Amino acid sequence: MTIRENTLAILNYENYDALPIVQFGYWKETLQKWADEGHIPQNENFNDWNVWQAVAVEQGFDFEWGAGFSFRADLFPAFDWKLISEAADGTKTLQNHEGVTVLQKSDAGSIPAEVDHLLKDRASWEKHYLPRLQYTSERINFETLSQLSAPNHREMPAGLFCGSLFGTIRNWLGVTGASYLYADDEDLYAEIIDTVADLVYRATEDTLKTGVQFDYAHYWEDICFKNGPLVIPSVFEEKVGPHYKRMSELLNKYGVNIISLDCDGCIDTLLPIWLKNGVNTMFPIEVGTWKASISPWREQYGRDLRGVGGMNKNVFAQDRAAIDAEIERLKPLIDLGGYIPCPDHRIPPGAEWDNVSYYTERLRAEFC
Repeated sequence: MTIRENTLAILNYENYDALPIVQFGYWKETLQKWADEGHIPQNENFNDWNVWQAVAVEQGFDFEWGAGFSFRADLFPAFDWKLISEAADGTKTLQNHEGVTVLQKSDAGSIPAEVDHLLKDRASWEKHYLPRLQYTSERINFETLSQLSAPNHREMPAGLFCGSLFGTIRNWLGVTGASYLYADDEDLYAEIIDTVADLVYRATEDTLKTGVQFDYAHYWEDICFKNGPLVIPSVFEEKVGPHYKRMSELLNKYGVNIISLDCDGCIDTLLPIWLKNGVNTMFPIEVGTWKASISPWREQYGRDLRGVGGMNKNVFAQDRAAIDAEIERLKPLIDLGGYIPCPDHRIPPGAEWDNVSYYTERLRAEFC
């Protein structure tokens, strides 16, 4: 069986020959460290996806979950990055591509701090954002789409990235701004969600109409933190839930039955909303301080729920004994079916090259 066939067999609770060895990318600082140590060549852009892929293949991974064909489901055109000010220590205040004012420190690799947001009210929505959220066929690269091979000839699963139904909105408004907007102007709050959802639906529909067969669909949200969601679950269910359902029905109509979603943090209170509306595969199941795992979810929701992720990436900074222990922890989860382990986020700078390679070797020896 091909990697694609094995992947689909596992997620559909069917017999398979070998467990796919799946990854979720790297921090650029990780790749720079490994280049300094001589494991990989130096490169000017360690954020480049093709560089990631080359490293992943060398380390023994098969493919990256969530990487696939994508259309432009966000602001089009995006805002130009704009320098607002620069402090003596080199910290820059910038307006980014989403209209968010951020602080960027020269030596920081993490997410920059948000200072302000251009989107605040109906005036800013209608002037700056609504015009950038209109559908146009230019959002879809039909040339790239036409080059995707027929599914029976593919070795790897083909994913369709369907953007975000709330995560990007949270980016534009900020957590505080989104919360206040719901309280102050619920009609505008709903209009923003409906506008984004309609855009995503239209682009997804036109992509699927080309006849290219995708094996799974994938969303990005990132609307939870370690203690739970950044949006009231009942509000999320009311305002966003129906759009997931509509999208799921569209995807199912075109034979896409594995629908996954990337949300960091503790997702437990949003999970039933996604599942009820057709999103059936959770990713990346961050282990975190809250010890997320597919096991209690499966007990609660049954085999309708699938998962990709749940492997504690932090063991890569330890030793082989820690990796062995992590694989032993994952074994009963793999035996549940409908689950493929994957590092629960980008592999961080503390990871040792040999430990990552050892992990893929062990998984291949055990499950392939």
